[in-house]
Amino acid sequence: MIEEEARVVEVDAGGVWVETQRRSTCSGCSARSGCGTAALASALGRRRNRVHALAEPGLRPGDRVVIGIREQALVRGSLAVYTVPLLGLLAGAVAGEYIAGLGLVENAEAASIFLGLSGLGAGLAWLRRFTRRIRDDRRYQPVVLRRAGIATTL
Repeated sequence: MIEEEARVVEVDAGGVWVETQRRSTCSGCSARSGCGTAALASALGRRRNRVHALAEPGLRPGDRVVIGIREQALVRGSLAVYTVPLLGLLAGAVAGEYIAGLGLVENAEAASIFLGLSGLGAGLAWLRRFTRRIRDDRRYQPVVLRRAGIATTL
């Protein structure tokens, strides 16, 4: 379980809305002066993220809590967001080259670009359906594990 400390900002029937502080691990890294991630983290600042988390009743706005999400959900979501559109783009571009190699089109570059963008669009369309399907799936939702500083689970 991946955990993060958050502050409750709103309570509703399905759980709570919490705010988390975007953090970077750059302060502990010796390569931070020449790293693009460090530059990006400093440029974006310490923005807050608002997330809905499943929770038991009893929390109030202002409470500090620890939320968690399963590693499997994070990995599957990351793969869906990054890999599927990229694979669609590459498959489309390769298909364009293949079709041009068969002599079905004259301009191989245009075919690769067109089919690559079509593959990217198909990957993004699949991603949209995937996110709609898992939106209410409890396995992919963050959960309030406990109040911050307390070892017991809610």
